[in-house]
Amino acid sequence: MPLTDALALGPAAWEALQSGAESPSPFMSWAWHRACADAAADVGASEAVVLRGAGSAVEAILPVQRRRVLFHRMPVTALTWAIGDTGCPDHLDVLTAPGADISSLVPLLEELDWQILVLSNLALNAPGARQLCEAMTARGYMSQHKCLWVCPYLDLCDDWESYLASVSAKRRQALRYMERNLKRHHAVAITDYDGDRVEEGWRHLVTLHERRWGDGGGAGGGAFRDPNIDRLHRRFAAELSQRGQLWLTTLDLDGEPAAAWYGFTCRDTVYFYQCGRDPRWDRESVGQVLIGAMIRRAIERGYRRFDFLRGDDPYKLQWTQTRRFTDEVTIFRGGWRGRWLRGLDAAAELRARFRKAKATE
Repeated sequence: MPLTDALALGPAAWEALQSGAESPSPFMSWAWHRACADAAADVGASEAVVLRGAGSAVEAILPVQRRRVLFHRMPVTALTWAIGDTGCPDHLDVLTAPGADISSLVPLLEELDWQILVLSNLALNAPGARQLCEAMTARGYMSQHKCLWVCPYLDLCDDWESYLASVSAKRRQALRYMERNLKRHHAVAITDYDGDRVEEGWRHLVTLHERRWGDGGGAGGGAFRDPNIDRLHRRFAAELSQRGQLWLTTLDLDGEPAAAWYGFTCRDTVYFYQCGRDPRWDRESVGQVLIGAMIRRAIERGYRRFDFLRGDDPYKLQWTQTRRFTDEVTIFRGGWRGRWLRGLDAAAELRARFRKAKATE
């Protein structure tokens, strides 16, 4: 069915599947797909393969889109996530109910026109995608797996002091000093933006993010310079606010926002998506102080994990050395063309290994 029809099933149908997922992700949700559909101009090309069980209950949803892509310089028709990589979604999987017969999705996929099926940004050992891959392999399809992104995360302690005790003495001293120093010289406040204040908070976030990237980190204007990305997240943030899952916060000094933080929750995890800061306050480490405040809040509210999402940026690794990876699976359609594309892929792998071996000699 068209993706718009799958979204018309309503949040409850999607959330019933997500609630039973082993590795739920906010980027698998109805809210994220609704926001992407509202922000994207090509939503008409997106579809969803929907599996129904007894009583027409929805047992699986796989939102996809056909795209012409270059695969090792060869143009092919690919079936990918409907949301693509827009907005950098991580930890994805096929939404399925426990015990659903995933193999029943295969004949539905076979009705679509594609040469490769690419599921990127998968959660570690994504069970739905793994079962789908196994079912397609059993029917003669070939597949290839690879690692994509590093995603640092922090398993949370029972209290803030326990976390501080887990880091080096130098780091512990620095964190305490940064917070004390701010409070010694300024009136410090943490402001949350929810309900009818989401738009106000969003303006602070974008302004401070652009200042950070425009004045202190190079050209380009940051992550929200693309109007579609900005529109996607505004829509997503508004939806999460209604569900009590939005964390949109500023660190205020003397009544003025100096740093901003944007994240969200899903089950027992807080996801850190984006931040911003005024470069005038870099010496006071306002960004670090705000991240610390969000980690402390997550601990105090009983969350068990703080996920920094993709990218092993140095500022993330100041907080944790623990990381996981997202995966990508590519499934090749049967027949001579599928075998040829898999051969191209295997040849590319060999070339990459040869170059790596030569570089280490």
